[in-house]
Amino acid sequence: MRILLVEDETSIANFIKEGLEEEGFAVDVAHDGKTGLQMAIDYLTEYDVILLDWMLPGLNGIEICRSVRKESPTIPIIFLTAKDTIDDAVFGLEAGANDYIRKPFAFEELLARIRVLMRNKQGDGSIFKCGDIELNVESHRVTKKGINIDLTRKEFSLLEFLLRNKGKVSRRTRIIEKVWDIHFDYDNSVIDVYINFLRKKLDEPGTESFIETIRGVGYRVNEEL
Repeated sequence: MRILLVEDETSIANFIKEGLEEEGFAVDVAHDGKTGLQMAIDYLTEYDVILLDWMLPGLNGIEICRSVRKESPTIPIIFLTAKDTIDDAVFGLEAGANDYIRKPFAFEELLARIRVLMRNKQGDGSIFKCGDIELNVESHRVTKKGINIDLTRKEFSLLEFLLRNKGKVSRRTRIIEKVWDIHFDYDNSVIDVYINFLRKKLDEPGTESFIETIRGVGYRVNEEL
């Protein structure tokens, strides 16, 4: 499950990112409004929740929220803000946010609100299927023909990324950036290791692999199996 956090205060952003990653989320961070909006629009289908500060340099949270809503009426958006009046809350919700949490807040409260939104979203972007394989983001469960497949956290994240991009080739640079959260030139041979881990757990002996290798480019799930 991937979250976009748009927050200009570095200490707050680091605190939220570290806490969410400990809970198994992948987190992308933008520290200004223009970058946050660009990331939201460019990778909208990859995000499950957007956490959005109100007061941001470059572009404020209200403008970002309205722009994202034009592209997606369903992605959950939570405002994180020091603005604390009822009018502020109403204004934020009417701009398209699903929830509103006032700073300072307890991390447990933020986590609970994210989980509530994801439960409400169940069935709409929370379950991915391809052939006999089903991945449930909310329950963090993978099954094949109804039988549980035990995956590590990183294996689960890699499979989720591939399934979210079903029908498209997932380029190695995008995989290392979104699954491993590495944004620079890096030895991405670790991807091959984890692809092999998944194949051992998902493929049946003597059959074509569930994950196709597109030489020189990346990987794609095999929808014909």
